[in-house]
This record gives sequence, structure tokens and C-alpha cells, in this order.
Amino acid sequence: MTKLPAFKESFSALIAAPTVSSINPAHDQSNRPAVDLLANWFSDLGFNIELVPVDSAADKVNLVASLGAGGGGLALSGHTDTVPFTETAWRQDPFKLTEKDGRFYGLGVSDMKCFFPIVMAALQSLDLKKIKRPIILLATCDEESTMAGAKALVDAGRSLGRHALIGEPTGLQPVNMHKGVMIETISLGGRAGHSSDPSLGNNAMEGMHVVITALRAWRARLQEEFSNDQFKVPTPTLNFGSIHGGDSPNRICADCELKIDLRLLPGMHVHEIRNRLRQTVTQAIAGSGLQLQFDEVLPGMAAMATDPCSEIVKVAEELTGHSTGAVNFGTEGPYLNSLGMDTVILGPGDIEQAHQANEYIEQARIQPMQDILKKMISHFCM
Repeated sequence: MTKLPAFKESFSALIAAPTVSSINPAHDQSNRPAVDLLANWFSDLGFNIELVPVDSAADKVNLVASLGAGGGGLALSGHTDTVPFTETAWRQDPFKLTEKDGRFYGLGVSDMKCFFPIVMAALQSLDLKKIKRPIILLATCDEESTMAGAKALVDAGRSLGRHALIGEPTGLQPVNMHKGVMIETISLGGRAGHSSDPSLGNNAMEGMHVVITALRAWRARLQEEFSNDQFKVPTPTLNFGSIHGGDSPNRICADCELKIDLRLLPGMHVHEIRNRLRQTVTQAIAGSGLQLQFDEVLPGMAAMATDPCSEIVKVAEELTGHSTGAVNFGTEGPYLNSLGMDTVILGPGDIEQAHQANEYIEQARIQPMQDILKKMISHFCM
């Protein structure tokens, strides 16, 4: 076996590699620093390395590292990017792996850079000459922003085998179901004027108040129509996440922009829900004279629902001692499932730590995850 960096060394290198992805170009970064590290390490392990460009971004790539041939097998999947961060909220350097009180701290340690060094440690403890069915390491870009990496795989019709495990933070409990998500920008254009006489303009901010009122009522109707008790939050949610408008208190607001996040249950179809959303907004401002524009920030990711009787779900339940469940956050699982895979979400981190300042992962979770992966690889590939 080629000499590879020890677990902490590889983990530290990945945390030190800045790979923020964001819909805001001012924060967005390439994921090549992490991918290049992984490509070198997995090449040393004997894997065939393929860097797959993502057309939507010149500096973003997916890594597909494979060992073995034939059908079946197992894909181990994770995203290389992190969310943006507020440096002043961190008590330690977010790009330095810090070990303290039985925890590892750093940007992305839980969500989800920890997964890759754990995979490497599991592989180094196995006799890879005994691989009979392919094992694939998939490292994607932009999961935290546009899902461009996963969408590129789907657009290419890329076959990655029959079974997949995504190492997102689930607290070592398997997940076969999660909500979908769509993010939409609603923009209203009015007419500016002096605030002393409302008739001189057309206030876009007041129009957006009407839109929000209509959307809150629509949200209540959606929550009456759709419900699934397997989720901690059993109904679809609609979050009013960002609003900007106007430039001066003594000037009628000419433009106002609202960004919303909608989480969908299995059985809710993205295109249908988007049409209903837009119809609701359009009707709310009918006759106002305001100009309306919609923008698909995240065109929509379907909810995930892997057959609870599938082989990988049953194996995951056996290895963890937990029944599969549902979570409210989204992953690249629906994209892998659409490629003909059965996908389970299972990782050592906690979602409560994801996207937080001073993000950490419990060190006690590392070895159990490594043991699970070793047995997964043995079952599906050896």
C-alpha cells in the first residue's frame, strides 16, 4: 500500500483548503483545492481518477474515482464545498483543524469534509486486491448553492453503479427520505416619487407586503394539503429569508426583492408547486400597476424517497442498529436516485452543527463510521 497521509493529516489539509460555494459571486470559490488533494490520494490508492468539469462554472469540477469493474458495486459520495462563514463569530481559525475536548473544530468538519478521510482510512484497512465489484468515490461541487455538480452528472446520464451512500451529517443514523427544496426570487418594480405625496409613485415595498400576506395564506393551505408524520416538521415550509427594497425613507420605494425558500415533501412536484406559487403572487398584485419578475435561484430539487426495502437501506439498518428515517434538510440523493441508484444518507456529523460558527464533530463518531464503511465496502464490493 502506498504511503498516504494519516487521518488527521488528510483531514487538516481538507479543512485548510477553502472551497466556499455561494450564489453570491463575492463569496463563491473554486472547489479545486479539495478535489486536487483527493485526486492525488485516491490515485495513490490505485483508483482511476476522472475530473469532470461542470459547464456552469469554469473553476468547478466533480471527482469520480473508481476501482474495480462490472455491475453493482457501491458509490461513496460527498460534496467538497462549504457555506460562507462569519470569521468574527469563530473562536478559532475556521481553516485550521482544531482538536479540543474530544471534538474536531473547523469549517466543514461536520458538513462534510470529515467523510473523505474516513473513507480513506476504511480503504487503507482493506485488501483492495479482493475488490470484485466497483467502488466509486464521488466528490461533487456546489451542493451548498446550486447543486450544479449533481445536476451535471444527471445531465450527462452518468452511470455510477447500483448503490450509493452519501456521508452527510446524520448522527450515524441512516436516512432514506428527505424534503425537496426550491429557492425563488420575487421582484417588484414600481415608480419612485416624493414621500409627501403617495400619488406621485407606486410603492413596490407596499406591493411586497401584499405578496407576503398572500404567500402566508398559501403556505397555510399547502400545510393543510400535504403532511407526512415521518418528518420532524411534518408539513412543507416556506421561509421568507431575504428582502431588500428602497433607498431612502423620504422616497417612494421603486423596487423591492424577496427571496423565499420552500421545502417540499415527497409527492409534491417541483414544477406544479412553482406554478401555484407564481399564480398566487400574480393574482395578489393584479391591477396594482407593479412590474413582476420571478427568478429561479435554485430551480428545484425533488424530495428523496428511497425504497425502504432496498438492499442498501437494509444493510445500513443492520450495521447501525437503527431504522431508516426522514430529515428536513436536502442532499444530492434525489439526483443519484434518478440515475438508477438506491441511495442512503449516513454520516458521522450532526446537522445541528452544519452552517454554524465553531462547527465541530465528535471524535467518538470517527471510528464507528469507519467500521460501517468497511463493512459496506465488503458487502457490496468484495
